[in-house]
Amino acid sequence: MKWRRPKGAEDRTERPPSDRLHRVVDYPRRGRSGWRRWLPSWRQWLSAALLSVAALAGLFAVVYASVDIPDENAAARQEGTVYYWADGSQMVSVGAVNRQNVELDKVPDAVEHAVISAENASFYSDPGVSVQGAARAIVNMVSGEETQGGSTITQQYVKNTYLSQDQTVTRKLREFCISLKLSNHRTKQEILQGYLNTSWFGRGSYGIEAAARTYYGVSADRLNPSQGAMLAALLKGSEEYDPGLSRANHARAEARWEWILDRQVATGAMSKAERARYRTFPEPRKPSKPTSQAGQTGYLIDIANKYIKQRTDLTDQDLARGGYRIRTTFDRNRVRQLEQAVQRERRQSFDPRRREEDRHVQVGAASVRPGDGAVVAVYGGTDATRHFSNNADTSGVPVGSAFKPFVMAAALQEEQHSGDLARKGLAPVSSSGLAGPLVASENPPFVAAGRKIGLEKVRDTAVSTGLRIDSMARLEPTFPLGTSTPSAIRMAGAYGTFFNGGSRAEPYSVTQVTRHGRKVGGFERPAAPRVMDPEVAKSVAAALGAVAWTTLDPVKARDLDAVAAGRTGENDRMRSAWYIGHADDLTTAVTLFRAKPDGGPLLPLSGVGGPESERGNVFPQRIWTDYANDVA
Repeated sequence: MKWRRPKGAEDRTERPPSDRLHRVVDYPRRGRSGWRRWLPSWRQWLSAALLSVAALAGLFAVVYASVDIPDENAAARQEGTVYYWADGSQMVSVGAVNRQNVELDKVPDAVEHAVISAENASFYSDPGVSVQGAARAIVNMVSGEETQGGSTITQQYVKNTYLSQDQTVTRKLREFCISLKLSNHRTKQEILQGYLNTSWFGRGSYGIEAAARTYYGVSADRLNPSQGAMLAALLKGSEEYDPGLSRANHARAEARWEWILDRQVATGAMSKAERARYRTFPEPRKPSKPTSQAGQTGYLIDIANKYIKQRTDLTDQDLARGGYRIRTTFDRNRVRQLEQAVQRERRQSFDPRRREEDRHVQVGAASVRPGDGAVVAVYGGTDATRHFSNNADTSGVPVGSAFKPFVMAAALQEEQHSGDLARKGLAPVSSSGLAGPLVASENPPFVAAGRKIGLEKVRDTAVSTGLRIDSMARLEPTFPLGTSTPSAIRMAGAYGTFFNGGSRAEPYSVTQVTRHGRKVGGFERPAAPRVMDPEVAKSVAAALGAVAWTTLDPVKARDLDAVAAGRTGENDRMRSAWYIGHADDLTTAVTLFRAKPDGGPLLPLSGVGGPESERGNVFPQRIWTDYANDVA
């Protein structure tokens, strides 16, 4: 009789491992067809989520256990930041740490309340970390977006004291773990004291004591609630909230100061009656520079730092921490020669003690090499420790008739495109010279040209050569006459486009930055793009050559090579005088204006240097000629 398998008995044939795993996981799902086979069930979603949470918790436990509270970053270990001239010799070392620790009981309660209300209202009740803020920061860093705030006071203290300022996921995780551990080992008072002693308040000051002395000339224990709220506003970023740096900064600082005072009322740290006592913004002292940055040095550092911050994610606080080696484009001899040229003209032509019109005269100047855009020299003012604003790198001074070459370039390009290079009043210029509207500084032909080709095209041409769009004036009929307000550095760089065959070399002031032997990226020089037809650039350059030879003293200019210039003239009605000259492969812009130290509108130039000054127009030309002959 044939043997049969008992009914219900299982088939004990060994199944392959992949089949056994499929029965356990059931993915792709059996009993489903098409895309539904690949859609996980809710149980599978839940299991995956639980496994992920468990894995993250395990990872965090491992990281938390492996991270210890490190030693503090002692101020004694901080190095100065050294700036070098273009030839590699040292210009100056900056970075003596302005920090004086103070006990918490020496800080007024009102100042503590202002800081806590502004930065971390839940400081005394939170565990020292903000999970939401840390997660948001990590997501932003991973996605390449800008890191947002949200750190607690404890986390900020940990970053200031124990870690670097690098914006990385690893650093953020370590910050989170150390903050948790620190909260378990230190009291809130100890953490707050450490935070107040290590925070960056700008102007080279670390800590509340240094900030109090820097901004208000008093020790921290003498700060009143209004001053404390202003200093607390700086914790959001002194570059944006130091009221002494710009009018925009002042507006932001005043708004945040008001918010911090109101916030203290909302949190119960200040009564409404006390809040009502503080209605006037507590103006701090004006910014100052150390004596090591006297003369032109402070202006050079400002320009270099500005360029570094544009090219990298470094901040003033990062640079103040020290350890950087910064190689600049500045030529020591040419900086000295430019300063001497300005000083000689001041001594010879201006007498502010006897002549009212000679008071508050300001000069700014910059030399740029057209071939690559290197900023070779600047004159920012009489002394960076006394005159804070950098006249070579500031906008606000109308450029007048020195803007007309951009109008001419726009008109010539328009005609080039139309195939007609003949234009009434603005004919293409030959190398033999030009005795026309540009040389004579006539206004009507340029107003007409702007109207015919369109003010937008004139503006776009000027911007394409290197002028900043935010320095352009409103597009009104007088726009071609130079109502825009570019800086001397930008004017020198933009004129360089005419002498560089129509290729724009963006002005730059730093060639290399290193820290602890490692290069900081962002300083590679791109090729200069061609922004103008070479024939147009050549025509404008030739016209500027004619301007130069009709304005310069032939004896003084005879040793100069390839002279060309743009300028303001006697027909200008603006409160500024300019001369942009090109010789010996260097384009230099010189501007002169009158302005009071506390700002306000520009003052008239009539009578400056005596009745024969042509509203000051002769002086930038004299300075340039004197300087150009020294360079030659």
